[in-house]
Amino acid sequence: MLDILKRVKEYIPIFEDDDDSEKENFVVALDIGTENVKALIAKINDENVEIVGVGRAHQGLQDMQSGAIADIAAVAANCNSALSQAEEQAGVSPRAVVVGLAGELVKGTTTKVRVRRADGKAPLDVDEIEQIIERVQTRAKEQSARKIKQELGGKDVDIQLINSALVSMEIDGYVVTNPVGFQGKEVTVQLYTAFAPLIHIGAIERVVQQLDMDLIAVAAEPFAVARSVLGDNEESTLSAVLMDIGGGTTDIAVIDEGGVQGTKMFGIGGRAFTKAISRDLSIPHDQAENLKIAFGKGAVPEKQRKKLVDSLESITDVWQSGVELALEEFTALEHLPHHIFLYGGGASLSVLFEELEKQDWYKELPFTRKPTVKYINPATINGIVDTTEKIKDHTFITAMGLLRVGVDTIEQDNDDDSPKGSIRQKINRILRS
Repeated sequence: MLDILKRVKEYIPIFEDDDDSEKENFVVALDIGTENVKALIAKINDENVEIVGVGRAHQGLQDMQSGAIADIAAVAANCNSALSQAEEQAGVSPRAVVVGLAGELVKGTTTKVRVRRADGKAPLDVDEIEQIIERVQTRAKEQSARKIKQELGGKDVDIQLINSALVSMEIDGYVVTNPVGFQGKEVTVQLYTAFAPLIHIGAIERVVQQLDMDLIAVAAEPFAVARSVLGDNEESTLSAVLMDIGGGTTDIAVIDEGGVQGTKMFGIGGRAFTKAISRDLSIPHDQAENLKIAFGKGAVPEKQRKKLVDSLESITDVWQSGVELALEEFTALEHLPHHIFLYGGGASLSVLFEELEKQDWYKELPFTRKPTVKYINPATINGIVDTTEKIKDHTFITAMGLLRVGVDTIEQDNDDDSPKGSIRQKINRILRS
């Protein structure tokens, strides 16, 4: 897993103050979006993670396509600009970085596999659990490869596992949190896995190399946000739909009873609305973007408002259909969670919030009642504190989620040689090996 990524055991840079008495660990999150690159620098403490640097840089029209890197050199330059802002504020230049991955070809699903054991009387041990998980991952990879091939018209594409998380485990129908030592004939494992084409991961590697940083993890962005919302509570029963409306894509994660059930992405984001405005009002792209932003703030001149609303409504209908199609794919769930949380730059477009809140789009989907729609508040992200006071809304949520994945990666690597920790932590290390 992640064998093509550069892994280093001692990647956390140490910074010392003037009297050489204080050592601090840092990690960087890079959210490489279609419209903007966002960079966060965080200091890892025993109690929490403190954001100490924030940066943002705009991407060119040709730099990204549908959430994937299209121009490595240009994206690297944009990342460097965002990082420079964050480093100047933080006063440090860390090397350890986590990068998010989005796009329609990133496939995240939950796979359920039943394994019949040869000897049901033998107690389960970690080695056997590892073999079972490897079997689940192999099946999930085959399923994702078939789906990507189908979407590309039969073209074979090499894919790589980027994230994996245990959802649940049962032994002879009995749910267990620590399977070690249990006897039983049948083990059922539900595992969330996310795969992406190697070409996308390779582009991220090249960007990080040009930045002269150490790539410690690549994460499917909706998975990263789901991980940050769940936090460290292994008993979490949170159920929610998380919806990231970015520049090039809309990414959806469904959490059910504290487990990530899957992630879906489709290629309609904020840029599609800008293009529609540019076309319908016959204005340049930059003016259309500024008009879209002004509309989100309620500052559009009345003479332009009618045409603008008509233009937005046409693409909003298409976007809503994409949401419905994505949620229809969560067939393993009897009911969809009735809490929907929005985030990302595109979520600031009020017509999208209103579409989800006011319309009857949900009636053809397995919701038990009309879903509630809210923005994710940065203050609610578990264990991450913004000391810069620059993160005031939902637009940096993905980057905060990537920080959580970075901290998980660091903590699990530091615990590799330690006998301590829960079985869930040991399984997480297996999933990342």
